[in-house]
Amino acid sequence: MANDTNVTWHEHQVSRTLRETQKGHRGCVIWFTGLSGSGKSTLANTLDHKLHQMGIHSAVLDGDNVRHALNAGAGMLRGTHGDDFAERFGLGFTAMDREENIRRIGAVAHLFSQAGIIALTAFISPYSRDRDRVRRTMDAGEFIEIFVDTSLEVCERRDPKGLYKKARAGELKNFTGIDDPYEAPTAPELTLNAGDETPEILVEKIIAYLGTQGIINLNP
Repeated sequence: MANDTNVTWHEHQVSRTLRETQKGHRGCVIWFTGLSGSGKSTLANTLDHKLHQMGIHSAVLDGDNVRHALNAGAGMLRGTHGDDFAERFGLGFTAMDREENIRRIGAVAHLFSQAGIIALTAFISPYSRDRDRVRRTMDAGEFIEIFVDTSLEVCERRDPKGLYKKARAGELKNFTGIDDPYEAPTAPELTLNAGDETPEILVEKIIAYLGTQGIINLNP
């Protein structure tokens, strides 16, 4: 766009280091990825609750909630902004829309991290290139990819929203795991099997990892 040259990056007077020192822990982005129904949101919220109990500042960015506001679909935007706005900025579930969805939430999560907050994101984020693109925007060790490795069979059996049933019936298109691919991470920081262990046990593993990386202090 013509006015892009007028956009200038402004440095903040309060640095990231000062914010992290005040909080007593480092900021980072914990990126949960996995199939629908794998347990991403449950883990993110369980971890958020545990971190809060420990006096650690965290925030959950959940896929469904974000699509109600920041990345709302055209149908949600049409009533308040008009058809042109909705078609231009509303996001669906095509590969291109998913890419933009992840780009936007990656940018928001990075802002949280820079403010010394542990951002917990729970998105299917099915494409490796999109997750890797978010990782490249951050410093080494700041992006923690957690693969919630729950099998399609288990996810489909759970089907908490009835989405797999609709996808199998042809009522829901571009559904990951059915008619759209899911590209599993090849080198995530952690791989968790939410089909075999409870959220509480898995969260303890995440807490331990954060301690070993020096993000939080387990021995204050």
